[in-house]
Amino acid sequence: MKKQKWIALLLAGGKGTRLNLLTKTLVKPAVPFGGKYRIIDFALSNCRNSGIETVGILTQYRPYELHAHLGRCNDGNYYNRYGGLTILPPYQRSDSGVEWYEGTAHAVYQNIEFIEQYNPENVLVVSGDQIYKMDYSIMLKQHIETNANCTIAVVEVPWADANRFGLMRMDPTTYRITSFEEKPKKPTSNLASMGIYIFKWPILREYLRREELKEFSNRDFGKDIIPSMLSDGLQLYAYYFNNYWRDVGTIHSYWEANLDLLTSEKNIFLQDPEWRIHTAHYDEPPLYFDTQAKMYQSIVSDGCEIYGTIEHSVLFSGVKVGKGARIKNSVILPQTVIGENVWIENAVVGSQTQIMDGVIIVSKNADAHLMVVGHNEMIDPELQEFPLTNKVISVVS
Repeated sequence: MKKQKWIALLLAGGKGTRLNLLTKTLVKPAVPFGGKYRIIDFALSNCRNSGIETVGILTQYRPYELHAHLGRCNDGNYYNRYGGLTILPPYQRSDSGVEWYEGTAHAVYQNIEFIEQYNPENVLVVSGDQIYKMDYSIMLKQHIETNANCTIAVVEVPWADANRFGLMRMDPTTYRITSFEEKPKKPTSNLASMGIYIFKWPILREYLRREELKEFSNRDFGKDIIPSMLSDGLQLYAYYFNNYWRDVGTIHSYWEANLDLLTSEKNIFLQDPEWRIHTAHYDEPPLYFDTQAKMYQSIVSDGCEIYGTIEHSVLFSGVKVGKGARIKNSVILPQTVIGENVWIENAVVGSQTQIMDGVIIVSKNADAHLMVVGHNEMIDPELQEFPLTNKVISVVS
Protein backbone atom coordinates (compact mmCIF):
# COMPACT_ATOMS: atom_id res chain seq x y z
CA MET A 1 0.00 0.00 0.00
CA LYS A 2 1.19 3.53 -0.80
CA LYS A 3 2.99 5.24 2.09
CA GLN A 4 0.82 7.93 3.67
CA LYS A 5 2.01 11.20 5.17
CA TRP A 6 -0.29 10.70 8.14
CA ILE A 7 -3.31 8.88 9.48
CA ALA A 8 -5.54 9.66 12.47
CA LEU A 9 -6.58 7.54 15.44
CA LEU A 10 -9.64 8.81 17.29
CA LEU A 11 -9.98 7.62 20.91
CA ALA A 12 -13.71 7.07 21.52
CA GLY A 13 -13.98 4.35 24.14
CA GLY A 14 -14.05 6.17 27.48
CA LYS A 15 -16.88 5.73 29.98
CA GLY A 16 -17.19 9.42 30.85
CA THR A 17 -18.36 8.64 34.39
CA ARG A 18 -18.32 12.32 35.40
CA LEU A 19 -21.14 12.95 32.91
CA ASN A 20 -23.45 11.17 35.32
CA LEU A 21 -26.67 9.84 33.80
CA LEU A 22 -25.75 11.00 30.28
CA THR A 23 -23.30 8.10 29.93
CA LYS A 24 -25.43 5.56 31.73
CA THR A 25 -26.18 3.69 28.51
CA LEU A 26 -23.78 5.13 25.92
CA VAL A 27 -20.16 6.16 25.55
CA LYS A 28 -19.23 9.81 26.08
CA PRO A 29 -18.35 10.67 22.43
CA ALA A 30 -21.88 9.58 21.46
CA VAL A 31 -23.58 12.00 23.89
CA PRO A 32 -25.78 14.50 21.99
CA PHE A 33 -24.54 18.09 21.77
CA GLY A 34 -25.79 21.37 20.36
CA GLY A 35 -29.29 20.35 19.35
CA LYS A 36 -28.45 17.95 16.47
CA TYR A 37 -24.87 16.70 16.85
CA ARG A 38 -22.88 14.13 18.83
CA ILE A 39 -19.69 15.10 20.67
CA ILE A 40 -17.58 12.90 18.36
CA ASP A 41 -18.73 14.87 15.31
CA PHE A 42 -16.28 17.67 16.13
CA ALA A 43 -13.08 15.61 16.10
CA LEU A 44 -14.28 13.57 13.13
CA SER A 45 -15.19 16.71 11.15
CA ASN A 46 -11.80 18.23 11.99
CA CYS A 47 -10.15 15.14 10.49
CA ARG A 48 -12.30 15.34 7.37
CA ASN A 49 -11.84 19.10 6.91
CA SER A 50 -8.07 18.76 7.48
CA GLY A 51 -7.79 16.38 4.52
CA ILE A 52 -7.06 13.20 6.47
CA GLU A 53 -8.15 10.25 4.37
CA THR A 54 -7.61 7.44 6.90
CA VAL A 55 -9.20 7.50 10.35
CA GLY A 56 -9.36 4.64 12.84
CA ILE A 57 -11.95 5.01 15.61
CA LEU A 58 -11.09 3.08 18.78
CA THR A 59 -14.25 2.12 20.65
CA GLN A 60 -14.95 0.01 23.73
CA TYR A 61 -17.53 1.10 26.33
CA ARG A 62 -21.19 0.71 25.29
CA PRO A 63 -20.44 1.26 21.59
CA TYR A 64 -23.76 0.32 19.95
CA GLU A 65 -25.26 3.80 19.60
CA LEU A 66 -21.90 5.28 18.60
CA HIS A 67 -21.39 2.61 15.93
CA ALA A 68 -24.90 3.23 14.58
CA HIS A 69 -24.22 6.98 14.40
CA LEU A 70 -20.89 6.47 12.65
CA GLY A 71 -22.55 4.15 10.16
CA ARG A 72 -25.01 6.90 9.26
CA CYS A 73 -22.19 9.47 9.07
CA ASN A 74 -20.26 7.23 6.68
CA ASP A 75 -23.19 6.52 4.37
CA GLY A 76 -22.01 7.88 1.03
CA ASN A 77 -19.80 10.63 2.42
CA TYR A 78 -16.11 11.50 2.04
CA TYR A 79 -14.81 8.63 4.13
CA ASN A 80 -16.92 6.04 2.35
CA ARG A 81 -15.56 7.20 -1.01
CA TYR A 82 -11.95 7.03 0.15
CA GLY A 83 -12.45 3.88 2.22
CA GLY A 84 -10.71 5.45 5.20
CA LEU A 85 -13.08 5.27 8.19
CA THR A 86 -12.54 2.11 10.25
CA ILE A 87 -14.04 1.19 13.64
CA LEU A 88 -11.47 -0.56 15.85
CA PRO A 89 -13.02 -2.30 18.90
CA PRO A 90 -11.07 -4.71 21.13
CA TYR A 91 -11.08 -8.31 19.93
CA GLN A 92 -9.95 -11.77 20.92
CA ARG A 93 -6.32 -12.31 19.99
CA SER A 94 -5.78 -15.68 21.65
CA ASP A 95 -7.53 -18.36 23.67
CA SER A 96 -7.34 -16.10 26.73
CA GLY A 97 -10.31 -14.03 25.53
CA VAL A 98 -10.86 -10.42 24.48
CA GLU A 99 -7.93 -8.11 25.25
CA TRP A 100 -9.64 -4.94 26.46
CA TYR A 101 -8.03 -1.54 26.03
CA GLU A 102 -6.39 -0.75 29.36
CA GLY A 103 -5.30 2.82 28.61
CA THR A 104 -4.99 5.31 25.77
CA ALA A 105 -1.53 4.11 24.74
CA HIS A 106 -2.52 0.47 25.08
CA ALA A 107 -5.49 1.04 22.76
CA VAL A 108 -3.13 2.34 20.06
CA TYR A 109 -0.64 -0.47 20.73
CA GLN A 110 -3.38 -3.05 20.15
CA ASN A 111 -3.88 -1.59 16.67
CA ILE A 112 -0.28 -1.48 15.46
CA GLU A 113 -1.16 -3.90 12.66
CA PHE A 114 -3.89 -1.54 11.42
CA ILE A 115 -1.46 1.40 11.41
CA GLU A 116 1.38 -0.52 9.76
CA GLN A 117 -0.66 -1.35 6.68
CA TYR A 118 -0.66 2.36 5.79
CA ASN A 119 3.06 2.82 6.56
CA PRO A 120 2.49 6.41 7.77
CA GLU A 121 5.23 8.92 8.47
CA ASN A 122 3.16 10.46 11.28
CA VAL A 123 0.19 9.46 13.42
CA LEU A 124 -2.35 11.93 14.77
CA VAL A 125 -3.98 10.78 18.02
CA VAL A 126 -7.07 12.73 19.09
CA SER A 127 -9.69 12.49 21.80
CA GLY A 128 -13.27 12.07 20.62
CA ASP A 129 -14.90 14.02 23.46
CA GLN A 130 -14.10 17.71 23.00
CA ILE A 131 -15.86 20.68 21.37
CA TYR A 132 -13.62 22.72 19.03
CA LYS A 133 -12.63 23.41 15.42
CA MET A 134 -9.00 22.82 14.47
CA ASP A 135 -7.12 22.46 11.19
CA TYR A 136 -4.80 19.58 12.06
CA SER A 137 -2.82 20.18 8.85
CA ILE A 138 -1.42 23.41 10.33
CA MET A 139 -0.33 21.48 13.41
CA LEU A 140 1.29 18.89 11.12
CA LYS A 141 3.15 21.65 9.26
CA GLN A 142 4.68 22.88 12.53
CA HIS A 143 5.46 19.29 13.54
CA ILE A 144 7.43 18.74 10.33
CA GLU A 145 9.18 22.14 10.38
CA THR A 146 10.44 21.65 13.97
CA ASN A 147 11.42 18.03 13.26
CA ALA A 148 9.50 17.11 16.41
CA ASN A 149 9.22 13.54 17.62
CA CYS A 150 5.92 14.54 19.17
CA THR A 151 3.78 17.68 18.96
CA ILE A 152 1.09 18.29 21.59
CA ALA A 153 -1.79 20.72 21.09
CA VAL A 154 -2.07 22.97 24.14
CA VAL A 155 -4.49 25.56 25.45
CA GLU A 156 -4.58 27.82 28.50
CA VAL A 157 -7.28 26.75 30.97
CA PRO A 158 -8.63 28.49 34.09
CA TRP A 159 -6.42 27.81 37.11
CA ALA A 160 -9.41 26.40 38.97
CA ASP A 161 -9.71 23.64 36.35
CA ALA A 162 -6.00 23.03 35.77
CA ASN A 163 -5.75 19.89 37.92
CA ARG A 164 -8.09 18.09 35.49
CA PHE A 165 -5.46 18.17 32.72
CA GLY A 166 -1.95 17.18 31.78
CA LEU A 167 0.05 20.39 32.30
CA MET A 168 3.34 21.48 30.80
CA ARG A 169 5.92 24.20 30.59
CA MET A 170 7.53 25.26 27.34
CA ASP A 171 10.20 27.56 26.00
CA PRO A 172 8.23 30.72 25.07
CA THR A 173 10.42 31.30 22.01
CA THR A 174 10.72 27.86 20.46
CA TYR A 175 7.62 26.19 22.04
CA ARG A 176 9.77 23.22 22.95
CA ILE A 177 8.24 21.42 25.95
CA THR A 178 10.48 21.41 29.02
CA SER A 179 8.25 19.64 31.57
CA PHE A 180 5.00 17.69 31.72
CA GLU A 181 2.85 16.55 34.63
CA GLU A 182 -0.40 14.60 34.37
CA LYS A 183 -3.27 16.03 36.46
CA PRO A 184 -1.20 17.38 39.39
CA LYS A 185 -2.94 18.10 42.69
CA LYS A 186 -1.17 21.46 42.96
CA PRO A 187 -0.74 22.89 39.44
CA THR A 188 2.23 25.13 38.70
CA SER A 189 1.08 25.80 35.14
CA ASN A 190 -2.25 26.30 33.38
CA LEU A 191 -0.95 25.30 29.94
CA ALA A 192 -2.97 22.16 29.34
CA SER A 193 -2.69 19.29 26.90
CA MET A 194 -5.76 19.01 24.69
CA GLY A 195 -5.16 15.29 24.29
CA ILE A 196 -4.22 15.89 20.64
CA TYR A 197 -0.84 14.50 19.58
CA ILE A 198 1.15 14.07 16.39
CA PHE A 199 3.92 11.48 16.63
CA LYS A 200 6.56 10.30 14.21
CA TRP A 201 5.26 6.81 13.75
CA PRO A 202 8.57 4.88 14.10
CA ILE A 203 9.24 6.70 17.39
CA LEU A 204 5.74 6.11 18.77
CA ARG A 205 5.82 2.45 17.77
CA GLU A 206 9.03 1.92 19.70
CA TYR A 207 7.68 3.58 22.86
CA LEU A 208 4.41 1.66 22.68
CA ARG A 209 6.26 -1.63 22.50
CA ARG A 210 8.62 -0.59 25.26
CA GLU A 211 5.70 0.30 27.54
CA GLU A 212 4.17 -3.13 27.05
CA LEU A 213 7.30 -4.77 28.44
CA LYS A 214 7.09 -2.89 31.74
CA GLU A 215 5.75 -4.76 34.74
CA PHE A 216 3.88 -1.73 36.06
CA SER A 217 2.37 0.82 33.67
CA ASN A 218 -0.83 2.77 33.22
CA ARG A 219 -0.40 2.31 29.45
CA ASP A 220 -1.41 5.93 29.04
CA PHE A 221 -0.04 8.75 26.90
CA GLY A 222 -0.14 11.40 29.61
CA LYS A 223 1.09 9.20 32.46
CA ASP A 224 3.66 7.09 30.63
CA ILE A 225 4.53 7.79 26.98
CA ILE A 226 4.96 11.58 27.13
CA PRO A 227 7.02 11.57 30.40
CA SER A 228 9.23 8.79 29.01
CA MET A 229 9.93 10.73 25.82
CA LEU A 230 10.79 13.85 27.79
CA SER A 231 13.02 11.88 30.14
CA ASP A 232 14.89 10.45 27.15
CA GLY A 233 15.52 13.92 25.74
CA LEU A 234 13.33 13.62 22.65
CA GLN A 235 12.09 16.73 20.91
CA LEU A 236 8.55 17.51 22.06
CA TYR A 237 6.90 20.73 20.96
CA ALA A 238 3.67 22.51 21.87
CA TYR A 239 1.16 23.63 19.26
CA TYR A 240 -0.57 26.62 20.84
CA PHE A 241 -4.33 26.83 20.24
CA ASN A 242 -6.21 29.99 21.18
CA ASN A 243 -9.67 29.51 19.67
CA TYR A 244 -12.83 28.12 21.27
CA TRP A 245 -12.27 24.77 23.00
CA ARG A 246 -14.26 22.94 25.63
CA ASP A 247 -13.43 19.70 27.37
CA VAL A 248 -16.91 18.46 28.26
CA GLY A 249 -15.66 16.00 30.85
CA THR A 250 -18.07 17.07 33.59
CA ILE A 251 -21.80 17.64 33.56
CA HIS A 252 -21.28 21.33 34.41
CA SER A 253 -18.84 21.90 31.52
CA TYR A 254 -21.23 20.04 29.19
CA TRP A 255 -24.10 22.31 30.29
CA GLU A 256 -21.96 25.43 29.88
CA ALA A 257 -20.74 24.40 26.42
CA ASN A 258 -24.30 23.91 25.18
CA LEU A 259 -25.42 27.27 26.58
CA ASP A 260 -22.38 28.92 24.97
CA LEU A 261 -24.15 28.36 21.66
CA LEU A 262 -26.78 30.91 22.71
CA THR A 263 -24.40 33.88 22.36
CA SER A 264 -22.94 34.78 18.98
CA GLU A 265 -19.49 35.46 20.46
CA LYS A 266 -19.17 31.89 21.73
CA ASN A 267 -21.31 30.01 19.21
CA ILE A 268 -18.81 27.66 17.60
CA PHE A 269 -21.02 27.13 14.56
CA LEU A 270 -20.92 30.86 13.77
CA GLN A 271 -17.12 30.87 14.04
CA ASP A 272 -15.50 29.97 10.71
CA PRO A 273 -18.79 28.83 9.13
CA GLU A 274 -16.96 27.28 6.17
CA TRP A 275 -15.34 24.78 8.58
CA ARG A 276 -18.48 22.69 8.80
CA ILE A 277 -19.31 20.21 11.51
CA HIS A 278 -20.73 17.16 9.75
CA THR A 279 -23.18 14.77 11.32
CA ALA A 280 -25.67 12.05 10.49
CA HIS A 281 -29.05 13.21 9.27
CA TYR A 282 -32.22 11.87 10.84
CA ASP A 283 -35.66 12.32 9.31
CA GLU A 284 -37.59 14.48 11.77
CA PRO A 285 -40.77 16.49 11.10
CA PRO A 286 -40.53 20.30 11.24
CA LEU A 287 -40.60 22.13 14.56
CA TYR A 288 -44.15 22.95 15.74
CA PHE A 289 -44.57 26.15 17.74
CA ASP A 290 -48.06 26.67 19.24
CA THR A 291 -49.82 30.04 19.39
CA GLN A 292 -49.36 30.24 23.19
CA ALA A 293 -45.71 29.16 23.06
CA LYS A 294 -42.88 31.61 23.70
CA MET A 295 -39.15 31.35 23.02
CA TYR A 296 -36.25 33.59 23.95
CA GLN A 297 -32.58 33.16 22.92
CA SER A 298 -32.77 29.39 22.50
CA ILE A 299 -32.00 26.54 20.12
CA VAL A 300 -34.95 24.27 19.37
CA SER A 301 -34.41 21.37 16.97
CA ASP A 302 -36.55 19.61 14.38
CA GLY A 303 -39.30 17.34 15.61
CA CYS A 304 -40.06 19.41 18.73
CA GLU A 305 -43.57 20.42 19.82
CA ILE A 306 -43.62 23.55 21.96
CA TYR A 307 -46.71 24.68 23.89
CA GLY A 308 -44.93 26.35 26.84
CA THR A 309 -42.12 28.88 27.34
CA ILE A 310 -38.46 28.27 26.42
CA GLU A 311 -35.85 30.72 27.68
CA HIS A 312 -32.07 30.52 27.13
CA SER A 313 -32.11 26.76 26.60
CA VAL A 314 -31.10 24.07 24.11
CA LEU A 315 -33.72 21.50 23.09
CA PHE A 316 -32.75 18.47 21.03
CA SER A 317 -34.92 16.70 18.46
CA GLY A 318 -38.29 15.26 19.35
CA VAL A 319 -38.76 17.14 22.65
CA LYS A 320 -42.36 17.98 23.60
CA VAL A 321 -43.07 20.81 26.08
CA GLY A 322 -46.60 21.01 27.48
CA LYS A 323 -48.82 24.03 28.12
CA GLY A 324 -47.81 26.27 31.00
CA ALA A 325 -44.37 24.64 31.22
CA ARG A 326 -41.33 26.87 31.67
CA ILE A 327 -37.82 25.81 30.61
CA LYS A 328 -34.94 28.15 31.50
CA ASN A 329 -31.12 27.83 31.33
CA SER A 330 -31.47 24.13 30.60
CA VAL A 331 -30.39 21.42 28.15
CA ILE A 332 -33.11 18.93 27.20
CA LEU A 333 -31.88 15.84 25.33
CA PRO A 334 -33.75 14.01 22.53
CA GLN A 335 -37.23 12.51 22.71
CA THR A 336 -38.01 13.90 26.17
CA VAL A 337 -41.65 14.62 27.01
CA ILE A 338 -42.28 17.45 29.48
CA GLY A 339 -45.81 17.71 30.91
CA GLU A 340 -47.98 20.73 31.59
CA ASN A 341 -47.07 23.34 34.23
CA VAL A 342 -43.58 21.88 34.68
CA TRP A 343 -40.81 24.24 35.83
CA ILE A 344 -37.24 23.35 34.85
CA GLU A 345 -34.35 25.76 35.51
CA ASN A 346 -30.57 25.24 35.50
CA ALA A 347 -30.83 21.58 34.58
CA VAL A 348 -29.75 18.86 32.16
CA VAL A 349 -32.48 16.36 31.33
CA GLY A 350 -31.44 13.06 29.76
CA SER A 351 -32.81 11.45 26.62
CA GLN A 352 -36.26 9.83 26.48
CA THR A 353 -37.28 11.12 29.90
CA GLN A 354 -40.95 11.63 30.69
CA ILE A 355 -41.62 14.41 33.19
CA MET A 356 -45.19 14.39 34.45
CA ASP A 357 -47.43 17.44 34.97
CA GLY A 358 -46.50 19.81 37.77
CA VAL A 359 -42.95 18.57 38.43
CA ILE A 360 -40.43 21.22 39.59
CA ILE A 361 -36.74 20.72 38.77
CA VAL A 362 -34.99 23.92 39.80
CA SER A 363 -31.64 25.08 41.06
CA LYS A 364 -31.31 28.78 41.90
CA ASN A 365 -27.51 28.58 41.66
CA ALA A 366 -26.20 26.38 38.84
CA ASP A 367 -22.57 26.97 39.83
CA ALA A 368 -23.26 25.39 43.21
CA HIS A 369 -25.87 22.80 42.27
CA LEU A 370 -26.77 21.90 38.69
CA MET A 371 -29.79 19.59 38.38
CA VAL A 372 -29.29 16.37 36.39
CA VAL A 373 -32.36 14.21 35.91
CA GLY A 374 -33.62 11.26 33.98
CA HIS A 375 -32.44 9.04 31.20
CA ASN A 376 -35.21 6.90 29.80
CA GLU A 377 -37.03 7.49 33.12
CA MET A 378 -40.48 8.62 34.21
CA ILE A 379 -40.35 11.50 36.70
CA ASP A 380 -43.66 11.59 38.56
CA PRO A 381 -44.29 13.65 41.75
CA GLU A 382 -46.76 11.02 42.92
CA LEU A 383 -44.02 8.39 43.26
CA GLN A 384 -42.80 7.97 46.84
CA GLU A 385 -39.14 7.23 46.11
CA PHE A 386 -36.61 8.46 43.59
CA PRO A 387 -33.05 7.30 42.91
CA LEU A 388 -30.74 9.85 44.52
CA THR A 389 -29.39 11.04 41.16
CA ASN A 390 -32.93 11.58 39.86
CA LYS A 391 -34.26 13.43 42.88
CA VAL A 392 -36.92 15.91 41.79
CA ILE A 393 -37.00 18.90 44.08
CA SER A 394 -36.94 22.65 44.20
CA VAL A 395 -33.43 23.70 45.16
CA VAL A 396 -32.45 27.09 46.53
CA SER A 397 -28.64 27.14 46.82
